[in-house]
Amino acid sequence: MTNDQKTIKSELNKYADSEKAGFLLRYFKVFPGGYGEGDLFIGVKVPYQRIIARKYYLEIPLQEVERLLQDPVHECRLTALFILSLRFEKSRTEEDKKEIVDLYLWNLSYVNNWDLVDSSAEKILGPYLMDNKKDLLYELAESGDLWKQRTAMMTTFHFIKNGRFTETLDLAEGFLQHKHDLMHKAVGWMLREIGKRDFSVEYEFLQKHYRKMPRTMLRYAIEKFEPQLREKFLKGLL
Repeated sequence: MTNDQKTIKSELNKYADSEKAGFLLRYFKVFPGGYGEGDLFIGVKVPYQRIIARKYYLEIPLQEVERLLQDPVHECRLTALFILSLRFEKSRTEEDKKEIVDLYLWNLSYVNNWDLVDSSAEKILGPYLMDNKKDLLYELAESGDLWKQRTAMMTTFHFIKNGRFTETLDLAEGFLQHKHDLMHKAVGWMLREIGKRDFSVEYEFLQKHYRKMPRTMLRYAIEKFEPQLREKFLKGLL
């Protein structure tokens, strides 16, 4: 059978579950006014999507992956991102990596929910930007678009894992007044990840900014702190 997006869609449909789809519609807030308004789900569990991605990622042409990424069904888009992430990881030339990054950026409007962002930004943009100019991060952060802003933040997870915190802290400071809780959670999460690797860096940042942080951001950031210290931050005693 030809390795194209129709093949992958056919495989995904084998694992479709209407009950699971109903749950996902609620979980990803697809209702009118929700952040996932208008999205479609067929109810395929993520492990099955990963299995399918691993099965096809080496052979499927990138143009077919792009078509899958543009599909209205959420699981198709997520599977496409798993494929792109695997392809990027296995790419051996800068030319191949740039082709994947360009495709990803060109289709960023389809990376339009938090799971899509979180499963791809650090895997694709993270390693690509690690040794390149970081201008793109700040362009995304200043875009005013929730998903692009979360993409910027989550891209830095790769930097954090490699001991680089500068961009994460810069973006976190810029997002302190962000209005959406999905950004509060992302920022708090990344600050927590910094703290796992260098507590003093996170602590210093929080001491300076915690009083003006949204509560959700602060709670995420201090989740792993000792109870007494966490309580002091929550009560404004530091």
